[in-house]
Amino acid sequence: MSRSIKKGPFVDKKLAKRVEQTNKANQTQIIRTYSRSSTITPDMIGLNINVYNGKSWVTVYVTDNLVGHKLGEFAPTRIFRSHVNSDKRASAAGPSKAAAPAAKPAAAASAPAAE
Repeated sequence: MSRSIKKGPFVDKKLAKRVEQTNKANQTQIIRTYSRSSTITPDMIGLNINVYNGKSWVTVYVTDNLVGHKLGEFAPTRIFRSHVNSDKRASAAGPSKAAAPAAKPAAAASAPAAE
């Protein structure tokens, strides 16, 4: 569910203050914030914002396409390794029975052909 239009987008007060100061001074310094839930507003365009993901700082360069999104969307907190396919796991362990060619039955190979 989205936030009420009457309330407007949520932006942390400290972050909004730092963005305003940076824009007034025409500086290009990096702004650090823990506020992952803050919404990106149009006055943040062109700034570098470091967002903390719980382990490290992730730099987000704000462009016009990011307006309306949350800062936390661009700083993932979990690392996706991969889904391991069971076939890949089996082939890495060594040759399997399914990969070996099928052997002919012994009775059919030794019996003479009937004419």
